[in-house]
Amino acid sequence: MNPFEYAMNMEMDGKKYYEEQASKMSEPVLKRIFTELADDEDRHYQIFKAMMAGKFDGYEKAFETDVLKQAKNIFKEMSDAKKNISDFSEGVRAVWVKARDIEDDAEGYYRGQAEKAESEKEKKMWNKIADEEHKHWVALDNVVNFIDRPNQWLADAEWADIEEY
Repeated sequence: MNPFEYAMNMEMDGKKYYEEQASKMSEPVLKRIFTELADDEDRHYQIFKAMMAGKFDGYEKAFETDVLKQAKNIFKEMSDAKKNISDFSEGVRAVWVKARDIEDDAEGYYRGQAEKAESEKEKKMWNKIADEEHKHWVALDNVVNFIDRPNQWLADAEWADIEEY
């Protein structure tokens, strides 16, 4: 399997995972993050398909993801509604951690392919998609941190006054 086919499979696997998770989310604001990620993965698939055909020009607009902006808006909406993400269901953290890991794996693979690229155009495209995957990772890391925040706060509060020896 060539690197483009492998990347296309990665993108479709990610899209499928995000669509599955979106369908399971009862909270509309959380569903939007997964829906946006699935849409981005589909755009990446189309880019890799074009790259496999030797087309490396004209795809810059496909890289303009809104996932970070969406995540920030979602946290604000949840905060305004006084909702805590950890209240939604047990195991919710694992869903978001797996999503974050998917993005981390994709970014690493694409950076590796950029290093092996034979042309500057190809290298630029691999790195551009890796940058997109990093944006996804950041958004998902923020969700995980948001989930962990109540537990972290409790741990920090319990141990804040203990002297170091």
